[in-house]
Amino acid sequence: MELHVTRWKRYGHDRLYANLPDGTAAGWADVTTRSITVLRAEYHDDVIAVLTRHLQKLTKPVSPDGTPGIAERPSLPPLTPADDLTVKPPGASLRDLLDESGPGLWERVIARVLRRPTEWDSWRKGLEGERRVGAELNRLGRRGWRVLHSIPLANKVDIDHLLIGPGGVFSINTKHHHKRAVWVGDDSVKVDHGKPAPYARKSRAEANRVVRVLERYCDFPVSVEPELVFVGVSELKVVATQLSVRVYEERQVAALAPLSGVLTADQVEQVYSVARHRQAWAHA
Repeated sequence: MELHVTRWKRYGHDRLYANLPDGTAAGWADVTTRSITVLRAEYHDDVIAVLTRHLQKLTKPVSPDGTPGIAERPSLPPLTPADDLTVKPPGASLRDLLDESGPGLWERVIARVLRRPTEWDSWRKGLEGERRVGAELNRLGRRGWRVLHSIPLANKVDIDHLLIGPGGVFSINTKHHHKRAVWVGDDSVKVDHGKPAPYARKSRAEANRVVRVLERYCDFPVSVEPELVFVGVSELKVVATQLSVRVYEERQVAALAPLSGVLTADQVEQVYSVARHRQAWAHA
C-alpha cells in the first residue's frame, strides 16, 4: 500500500501524517518526540515504515543565529532489575503465553489422544525455535556481540532476538517449520508451496521500529538489518532479488560473527544500554 506523507503544524503540534490514496489518515508521527500513532490497524506495518523513513530524513533544527542546532534527546530513567531485559531468555514471551493461556492437563491429554492440532502446538513450536536460535546467537558473545531476547513491544507483540555488535544491529525473527520446504521472496514466504505469508515485509517493518527506538536515545544514526532465521526446515530457497532481509537457517547465524566496521565498541555499549531498557520500548 502506497501512503502519502504530509506535514502538519498547528496549535503547538508538529506532525507527519501518513494518508491513504483517498486522503484518510492511517497514522501520524510526532516530529518532536518521534512517537508514531497508528490509526488504521490493517496498515500498521506500512504506517510504521513510511513514517520512520520520513522522520529520519528531517533536518536538524536551526538555532536563532541560523546555525544547525542539536535536538535535545530524551533520556531513560536509571535501569532497575525490573526493567533490565538481559534476564529474559529466548522464547520468554511465548513461555509466558503458554503459562497464562495454555491448556490444562486434561485438555493436553484429549488433544493428544484425538491427535488434534491446536493453537498451543504452534506456540510450542515457536518456543522451541526461539530457544534454538537463541542458543546459536548467545555463542556470538565471545566475538564482541550483545544479544537480547523477547523484547516486549506495545500491543502484546515482541522482537524475538536483537543482536548488537561491531557489525551493526540485527532484528531477528525466528520461524520454526519442521521438515517443511520454505521459499523466500521479496515480500512473502511460502511454506510447502502454500499461501504466501508476509514474513519478509513484517521483518522490515520490525527493523524500522527498532531504528525509531534506538535513534531516539542514541546520539548517532543507527541502521538495523532485518533477519529471518528458519528452524528445522527440509529446504530453504531464497530468490535472487531478495536482498533487503537476511535469511538463514539456525546454524548459519554464526556467519554474522566476523562482521565489523559498523559500530565502535563505545557505540555498541550505548545501543545495548538503550535496547536492554524495557521502558525504551514501551511505545514502540
